[in-house]
Amino acid sequence: MEKAKNSSLFSARNSSFVVLLFAIGVSGYLSYLKFDTSVQPACSVGEVFDCGTVLNSVYSEIQGVPIAYLGLAVNLIVFALLFLEPRVKFFAQWSVPLAFGILLFAFLFSMYLIYVQAFLITKYCPWCLSHEAFVTIVFLLSLKRLVDWMDTDESAIEQVSN
Repeated sequence: MEKAKNSSLFSARNSSFVVLLFAIGVSGYLSYLKFDTSVQPACSVGEVFDCGTVLNSVYSEIQGVPIAYLGLAVNLIVFALLFLEPRVKFFAQWSVPLAFGILLFAFLFSMYLIYVQAFLITKYCPWCLSHEAFVTIVFLLSLKRLVDWMDTDESAIEQVSN
């Protein structure tokens, strides 16, 4: 039954791939900006938006590691889990809850980053906000996949017990 869900063109798994490609593009761009600080971000500076302020704030790094690098790593890890799911037995069984756990943390951290932009920095980075939106979408897709995964497991347990 799970194979039928994954084979649909618009399945949660396939949709996750598409959204993750956009998220990888944005987090890759943000990582590049953190790597080469001489490059100015493609962002209109104004009363509300200022990518430079957000990207260079004290909140843009954790223990010296740019948050953009962490976002890119999370996107690549989740993409790898989805890619390996039909190819490796361990991932076929466990990639759904693993991806959900990673994305739950990423989603909560994204909400914190929106709070930081809104209330602590008082400027927004459209690139950051778009990445946070992509993380939210992939998280919601992973929630749907987790519910389906739990339903599949329950029905398998019921079949074994009967």
